Amino acid sequence: MKILEVADRTPDLINQLLEVWEKSVRATHLFLSDREIKNIKEYVPQALNGIAHLMIAAGEAGRAVAFMGIEDGTLEMLFISPEERGKGLGKRLIEYGIESYSVERLAVNEQNPQAKGFYEHMGFHVYKRTGLDEQGNPYPLLYMSL
Repeated sequence: MKILEVADRTPDLINQLLEVWEKSVRATHLFLSDREIKNIKEYVPQALNGIAHLMIAAGEAGRAVAFMGIEDGTLEMLFISPEERGKGLGKRLIEYGIESYSVERLAVNEQNPQAKGFYEHMGFHVYKRTGLDEQGNPYPLLYMSL
C-alpha cells in the first residue's frame, strides 16, 4: 500500500475519494441519516479540492482506498474504506501526517467512538468539546491534540 501526496486532483480521483468517503461515513457515522449523508456529500469535492495537503493510500489496482487531508498542522479529514479498516492503514497515515506535516490536532465527532478511541491510541487527547459541529448541526465535536 503506497501513501502518495496528490497534486493533480483529477475528477476521476475526486470521484474515487468521494466513494471512499461515503462508504467510510456509512460504516462509522451511524448517527447521520441517509439524507444528511447525501447533503454533506455535496460539499466533499470542494473540501477535497481546497485542502492544502491531500494524501491517498492506493490499493493493488492503483485505486484510492483511504485518504487524509491536512492543513496547518491539523488533520482535517481521514477516511478509510470499510474493507481496509483494522489493517494498520490509519496508523500509517497518521504517523505520516505527524512526521511529514507536523500534525498535532484534529476534531472528531463525539458520536464516533471508534474514531475517538483510535486517535487516543495514537496519542491524542481531548482538550475541548463543542455541542455543535462546524456547520451548526447538533453533532458534538471533540477537539484533540498530541
